[in-house]
Amino acid sequence: MKETNQYKLLLVEDDAGVSESLAHVLASEGYQILLAGNGVEALEMTAQNVVDLVLLDLNLPKKNGWDTFEVMTKQNPQLPVIIITARPNQLFPALSSGAGALMEKPLDFPKLLQTIRDLLSEPVQARIARLAGKPAEFHYMPSHADK
Repeated sequence: MKETNQYKLLLVEDDAGVSESLAHVLASEGYQILLAGNGVEALEMTAQNVVDLVLLDLNLPKKNGWDTFEVMTKQNPQLPVIIITARPNQLFPALSSGAGALMEKPLDFPKLLQTIRDLLSEPVQARIARLAGKPAEFHYMPSHADK
């Protein structure tokens, strides 16, 4: 496994306040952070950069999160993706999509950071199995999680 500061995370979030606070937390943990404000930018970033993990909001301008996820995982099925959303009822779409995790806003930062570590250390075969609809570990943090 790489050192934390060698991991490059792509944060796809159109809310500047959420993006700034999350980027600050991730950078303070030693991750390199790339930012995208919409799905089109996110796809450009993943095409131009080697990214180790994506944190993807669903409510995005230009190209919504699920459409972005679909293109991103077709281009790189080994890329772990954490869906981050305030949108209700996304558990089953996230499970069936092959996403590595679903985190509902407001985010619990310690749990999010642990999920990032778990997904970065996960075997590539587990990611591919999840995308293929086979049993694999899935991380879920509902918004009403105990604080």
